[in-house]
Amino acid sequence: MFESLANIDSQLRDMEKRLADPELLADMNAWRKVNREYVERKPIAEAYEAYRKALQTAKEDKDMIAEVEDSDMEAMLKADLAEQEALAEKKEEELKLLLVPKDPNDYKNVIVEIRAGAGGEEAGLFAGDLYRMYHMYAEKEGYTTEEIDRTDQGIGGIKDATFMVKGEGAYSKLKYESGVHRVQRVPETESSGRIHTSTATVAVLPEAEDVDVQLNMNDVRVDVYRSSGHGGQCVNTTDSAVRVTHIPTGIVVAIQDEKSQLKNKEKALHLLKTKLYDLELEKQNQEIASARHSQVGSGDRSERIRTYNFPQGRITDHRINRTIYQIHDFLDGNIAEMIEALQTEDQMKKLAMVSDKQESRN
Repeated sequence: MFESLANIDSQLRDMEKRLADPELLADMNAWRKVNREYVERKPIAEAYEAYRKALQTAKEDKDMIAEVEDSDMEAMLKADLAEQEALAEKKEEELKLLLVPKDPNDYKNVIVEIRAGAGGEEAGLFAGDLYRMYHMYAEKEGYTTEEIDRTDQGIGGIKDATFMVKGEGAYSKLKYESGVHRVQRVPETESSGRIHTSTATVAVLPEAEDVDVQLNMNDVRVDVYRSSGHGGQCVNTTDSAVRVTHIPTGIVVAIQDEKSQLKNKEKALHLLKTKLYDLELEKQNQEIASARHSQVGSGDRSERIRTYNFPQGRITDHRINRTIYQIHDFLDGNIAEMIEALQTEDQMKKLAMVSDKQESRN
């Protein structure tokens, strides 16, 4: 079944030699690419070795059972046979999941955009809750965050915020957060105790690398203007804020987070590249509509993906019908359980799609 893995051990040894090669070490981008492949293939090799050994041991047990005359020894061999067959079955399923095609962007850093939606001031407060939740989750996962831009709203609320999450595999986990998040709770300003429903939208974009997007500066208009900080305070009295417009697509990015016009321009162009890369990914996904069905949800950012219901103390993800009853803990960044459930569901759907393709070929 896994004939293509017969030489995986020798392939890993070759990669180990390459990773120690001074010539490859001189080119860190090339080294990272080989190392990434090595990290992805090592668990496959380990699972395959365990699967192969379990099958071999099961075969030896069967051969010995056919020849043994002692009843106690036969019982012991049969017990071991059942154990080895169960292990082989477990490793077979594990290998199937490990061999599901990976999203090539999974290893990348991400740019997260949060915007307050319907609900006025309460929507801004909810956007602020999500902003805090993702920062706390990133810290728990050992990732780092870097603020790109933020516009505050009222006391403790956020109109919109853009920040980067840096760390190996950040996109593989946070990509499931794109969509409309809905909150149901009684606002602090609501004297009658009536429950309000508000929304915030989240977009998670894989960070674009220079090899992903070639930006022609002739297609970009750069405008500078005087910036103001969070809540309206002055950042400086110079034209440090930068707005870049990609003329062919109409995409606009404005950054005023830094006091330096040059740094704001660098951030704006980097974010523009990421948005252009995301636009290209959306086009590809539309062209291969069947791939959409293999993903958890449609990937559409207008899709309502999750409800945070405070009166009932629950969070429900509508894509997988999963509910967790620890809403305050969840908003403190403990969202790994939900993300792992989404990853598992996504893998199972992709595995089913791969199996269907294999059956159609046979």
